[in-house]
Amino acid sequence: MLNNIQLQDLLVLDLETVSQQKLFDDLDEEWQDLWARKAGAINNPEIIPSKIYDRAAIYAEFGKIVCIGLGIFHHLDGELHLKVKSIHGHDEKVLLQEFVNLLNSKFNGPKHMMVAHNGKEFDFPYLCRRLLINGIDIPAILDVAGKKPWETNFIDTMELWKFGDYKNYTSLNVLAKCFGIPSPKDDIDGSMVGHTYWQQNDLERIATYCKKDIVTTAQLVVKFRNENLISTDNIQIT
Repeated sequence: MLNNIQLQDLLVLDLETVSQQKLFDDLDEEWQDLWARKAGAINNPEIIPSKIYDRAAIYAEFGKIVCIGLGIFHHLDGELHLKVKSIHGHDEKVLLQEFVNLLNSKFNGPKHMMVAHNGKEFDFPYLCRRLLINGIDIPAILDVAGKKPWETNFIDTMELWKFGDYKNYTSLNVLAKCFGIPSPKDDIDGSMVGHTYWQQNDLERIATYCKKDIVTTAQLVVKFRNENLISTDNIQIT
């Protein structure tokens, strides 16, 4: 599993997303109606759309990206290293353009691939949809038009773990525990990103959380190759 791929050709990715607006009442009337219809489709009719507006973050039509975590493998003195950074900000278009510039300049070769946990269901399509909404061309590595599923440049660690079992979701935290990957106890989790962003205005805290998920995903990639974990001394987080 993954043993035929050069680690330096991989870009580990993680997104943090929030709702388009702080509150349901901040939406214009048309967007309120559209969210109400969406909320009705995913919940029972007794649910009040405004009460579940935080869930808008997981839908590219109703949410936005505030942080993209990135991880790059490299070898130094015979040891595997990992560089981790994030691109984050309040202006989604600026954030996405910086990300695309990075892809086009550093990750535009035929061997380059992107890795994310549950990436094929969430991160990769979310990115493409938000790029189009912001009027930014989709870079080659993300462009799946006309490609068969096995021809894309995507690796999904959750899909790899399924081994053909399509009825099961396994979280990154569960797999980290299974493989003995250190998972530092954070003061926030994914369900708290919206509150941290809109109520606490603490984007740096979200970026820190995102980068720790990058480290965990990268370590999972290494374990899927049946190799030793990357030493914490060899992980550079900026």
